[in-house]
Amino acid sequence: MEALFTSTAVVTLAEMGDKTQLLSLLLAAKFRNKTAIVLGILVATLLNHAASAWLGAWLAGFINSDLGHWVLAGSFILVGLWLLVPDKEEGVSSRFDAYGPFVVSLVLFFLAEIGDKTQVATVLLAAEYQSVLWVTLGTTVGMLLANVPVVYLGARLMEKIPLSITRVVASALFILMGVITLL
Repeated sequence: MEALFTSTAVVTLAEMGDKTQLLSLLLAAKFRNKTAIVLGILVATLLNHAASAWLGAWLAGFINSDLGHWVLAGSFILVGLWLLVPDKEEGVSSRFDAYGPFVVSLVLFFLAEIGDKTQVATVLLAAEYQSVLWVTLGTTVGMLLANVPVVYLGARLMEKIPLSITRVVASALFILMGVITLL
């Protein structure tokens, strides 16, 4: 259960101000069917994070060595530092609008997550906990906790969240996980 709770907390915090949260805001402004947007986010996240967690669990077999242990700890610390760098807002192409909010959300979220901080975090968490199921569920819940309110409450919510503070807290959490891994 530690893998579930840690994965949920880490991704929820890491997602604050992330490009996919901004994507949620843009999709909510573009489409009226909020449920379809949320379902697209859910399916895209499950697919992306399940593959990422599987990769992390597979890599865990190589991390059992001393060098692997240092690489894992260093990776947590590097992701923590990476979280301090804010994402840039990217525009959403309107050429896919004809496919509807579910397909557009699914495709754009899946693509936006490739190489994203939360995808890297999912790989690292799965390598640490060696649990594809609990890490995938936790990171998916974290993604939904961060994005669903944005879909339904939009810009009003984004104005009230102190993104600089959440970035620092998420960064500190990753750095702490790196230090704990070293110990």
